[in-house]
Amino acid sequence: MKILVTGGAGFIGSNFIYYLLENRPEYETVCLDKLTYAGNLKTLDSALKSGKVTFVKGDIANRDFVDELFEKQRFDVVVNFAAESHVDRSIESPEVFLQTNIMGTASLLDASRKHGVKRYHQVSTDEVYGDLPLDAADSFFTEETPIHTSSPYSASKASADLLTLAYFRTYGLPVTVSRCSNNYGPYHFPEKLIPLIITRALNDENIPVYGQGLNVRDWLYVEDHCKAITMIIEKGRAGEVYNIGGHNEKTNIDVVKTVLSILGKPESLITYVKDRAGHDLRYAIDPAKISGELGWSPETKFDEGIKKTVKWYLENKTWWEDIINGDYKDYYEKMYSGR
Repeated sequence: MKILVTGGAGFIGSNFIYYLLENRPEYETVCLDKLTYAGNLKTLDSALKSGKVTFVKGDIANRDFVDELFEKQRFDVVVNFAAESHVDRSIESPEVFLQTNIMGTASLLDASRKHGVKRYHQVSTDEVYGDLPLDAADSFFTEETPIHTSSPYSASKASADLLTLAYFRTYGLPVTVSRCSNNYGPYHFPEKLIPLIITRALNDENIPVYGQGLNVRDWLYVEDHCKAITMIIEKGRAGEVYNIGGHNEKTNIDVVKTVLSILGKPESLITYVKDRAGHDLRYAIDPAKISGELGWSPETKFDEGIKKTVKWYLENKTWWEDIINGDYKDYYEKMYSGR
């Protein structure tokens, strides 16, 4: 089995590669990543040394490059993690998100169709559903929830989802789509909420919180997510969407206070800032479909997962300090210049 993992030098993609190495050692994995600001080749050090993972630098939106790669490698499975994903960045520069998230997906779908890929999997987000009211604790996103996007980021991901599903109906390409809740765990880029809290708190810096921090997110430990995706590509029905949720709803301010408590840092570091434009109120996923069909359920409770995550950042300071200092951007050139 040869599998292409796009965006594999990013947060969830890299964790997925490590999950495959441990749980599917028979797979031959090729990681394709453009190494933009959120892609860090150093994250894959151990994976590349295993001899079972090959790295290729490139842009999924470059059709000629993608076609040549597919022609050469003859992938059985494609899992597309590659995406611009930060909502704030999408508000500032939406065109970048349209190019990567929509046109890049189209490029991968066409190559998959042309070269006989047996399963194409699109990794999406619960943000395509919009948000839920804070005062309706019994309401959840299901696969039947209408798409109702709030930002250029979520709109671009929804577009990619619809395009993926259209390739199943029009061309018979065997595709699946998964929509997950907020992930957390090792190798999370420091601009995201949980690693931002950890890294700034360790440096005794103010921690910005939008509004009053009452927005609710459903937190999913990244290893649980990787297990779910593996089950979908192996046993999921083609043409289907599967929601992957953690059953760990927390307000943003509770997450901040929990991390500060674990680190022994004062809540006086919290600084409330002007709310994000179009900020979604609440995300909550019902994973009944994937549970009933494939037998998956989240295994990691938030209290356990957040302690493991904080511990990882404490033990891997060099990794995130290099990112904050910008040194990680030079790593590819150091490793591959002249090769």
